[in-house]
Amino acid sequence: MIKKSLLLTLCCLLITAVTVRSQSIQDYVDEHTDYAQELMREYEVPASVILAVAIHESAAGKSKVARHLNNHFGIKGSNSNTAINSSYKDYGTAADSYTNFVEVLQNRSSFSRLFDLYDQYDYAGWARGIQRGGYASSRTWANQVIAIINKYQLYQYDDRPADYVEPVKVAPVLKKKSYTAKKRTRNNRSNSKMYTVKKGDNLNRIALSRCTTAKALMKRNGLKKSALKPGQKLRI
Repeated sequence: MIKKSLLLTLCCLLITAVTVRSQSIQDYVDEHTDYAQELMREYEVPASVILAVAIHESAAGKSKVARHLNNHFGIKGSNSNTAINSSYKDYGTAADSYTNFVEVLQNRSSFSRLFDLYDQYDYAGWARGIQRGGYASSRTWANQVIAIINKYQLYQYDDRPADYVEPVKVAPVLKKKSYTAKKRTRNNRSNSKMYTVKKGDNLNRIALSRCTTAKALMKRNGLKKSALKPGQKLRI
């Protein structure tokens, strides 16, 4: 009788622990969904992917780097925090961390091509593409992110049309581009010309097409952040 009672107690504790964990993740989703959707509508990265990566990398905001550094995406960099000894970048707010995640996707060549390959509804394509770009060393990283999306139905935040059909996955054939000839031509052009940012543009891609660097464009235009908005004017 005592053994049976003890077993029932252990089962109840286990169920309670799982429930609390599930609720805490849902609380995290509720807290950060609005900003994830704002980034999605501006840059066309699925909100489900943004949220799932944050949940995966920060243990739904419970990791030390999330609590002490506001770093929800495991992005490395310098920090001035004295509470923990860490090689991860620190941020003023969690929202700053979310914004920087999208900036990394926009401005690193291994990720920027994803904006041309996938729309904001194809969360599986984005997750696998981010893994292929070298975001994580684990071979199961993308599957784990996709599992989080499916388990918590995060795709409901992607504004998917009712008649949306999952795309058939075909491995893309990417051709290397040579910028040598373009460089000779564009070096002779005036540096004062203006460029209007189009939907899907990112600073790294614009810099490459102008045979310069994203850092140089940021300095020339007085930009503090690398994220761009459609319609924005850049001096090239």
